Amino acid sequence: MLIIILLSQSSVYSKVISNEKYDENKVINASKIITELQNDMSKYTEQGSGPFVAAIYDDKGNLVVKVANSVVNENCSNNHAEMNAIKAAQEKLKTYNLAPYNLSLYVTAEPCMMCIGGIMWSGIKAVYYGVPSKTVEKITGFDEGFKPNWFDEFKKRGIIVYGNIEPQIGEKALKQYVEEGKKIYKPTR
Repeated sequence: MLIIILLSQSSVYSKVISNEKYDENKVINASKIITELQNDMSKYTEQGSGPFVAAIYDDKGNLVVKVANSVVNENCSNNHAEMNAIKAAQEKLKTYNLAPYNLSLYVTAEPCMMCIGGIMWSGIKAVYYGVPSKTVEKITGFDEGFKPNWFDEFKKRGIIVYGNIEPQIGEKALKQYVEEGKKIYKPTR
């Protein structure tokens, strides 16, 4: 069951969704981190990365890693921000199993189909995201993939999800990326 809560930031309301009982402190913390990631996006896009950024934090609020999507500049379709963050955390912590570290992933947009699998298998304990997939697809044209009941499936596996956090900031950043003519990777079909 998804819980829908209204979050007020800068007098703009958005529906925050979650697969657990709403925790205002988690949303406030995630709002700060996701806003920072959205604001960092231009720095990464100037270097050829993006348009998505992800960070992993430990349960004490310490940043473990922060990285951007690098599909275009590294010519690898697997290099989404979430996958890059997971890989960097695993390398830093020298383990494929992140579960003992009780880590949370924060990302500027809802994870795609591939990233959902990567998150589930990595041992990440919580996911917080900004822009929902429908909006990402509308703005960029990127196919987010088929993700049936992923909120419920994550809950069954003990993974907390909060979404639609500060989406207005992310939408603005994505629109700017597209308007500047930066490359949106899409395979031809």
